[in-house]
Amino acid sequence: MKQKVAALHKEIIKTLELQYVVYLPTDYNPNAEKKWPMIYFLHGINQRGSDIELVKKYGIPNNLEAGEELPFIVVCPQCPAGSFWQLENDALMALLAEIVEQYPVDQDRIYLTGYSMGGYGSWDLALNYPDTFAAVAPVCGGLVPGRNPESLKSLPIWTFHGDQDSVVPIQESKMIVHALESMGSSVKFTIYPGVGHDSWTETYRNPELYAWFLQHVRTSQ
Repeated sequence: MKQKVAALHKEIIKTLELQYVVYLPTDYNPNAEKKWPMIYFLHGINQRGSDIELVKKYGIPNNLEAGEELPFIVVCPQCPAGSFWQLENDALMALLAEIVEQYPVDQDRIYLTGYSMGGYGSWDLALNYPDTFAAVAPVCGGLVPGRNPESLKSLPIWTFHGDQDSVVPIQESKMIVHALESMGSSVKFTIYPGVGHDSWTETYRNPELYAWFLQHVRTSQ
């Protein structure tokens, strides 16, 4: 049988689309020279779709809608129906680039977090783009089996999980934490005793999380 070696070279144009909500601090002034830290927030699986109001149902956007003030620009994209955050990395990075163009974001203080599906998305996006973020806080998430977290070992990470979570078992977080610790990472891990899947409510109401974010500045360029 004859053998032929060839290569495909073809340009494909990809359309990226994400709805999103942006929250700005009360004292935000677009005409000032101040650069603001930013939180990139990824929601859970039941907030997917085209109704942007769903994004505000839990976590940081829910707290902000209730009147909480945070000294961050907060960006909350919505995952399309039927998709998962791990499939939307190109769109998430394109949106991040657009936000940086439109708003005075301090690119050395961009923080990534998300819960449940958004926790998986946070781990995955940080793994693929570790030099983009100053710190990452995945909540009740995990990594797709087979993914090596080595690129995360130098990134400040604080992860959270309830030990009674029946939706995303705590073992999902434990496996990543143990792997990172074996690589010399100083990853922080908060376990909520007796808590099920909803570990995001306590996490995002904890002022220590936001103080921890602000302690970190991106070092890799």
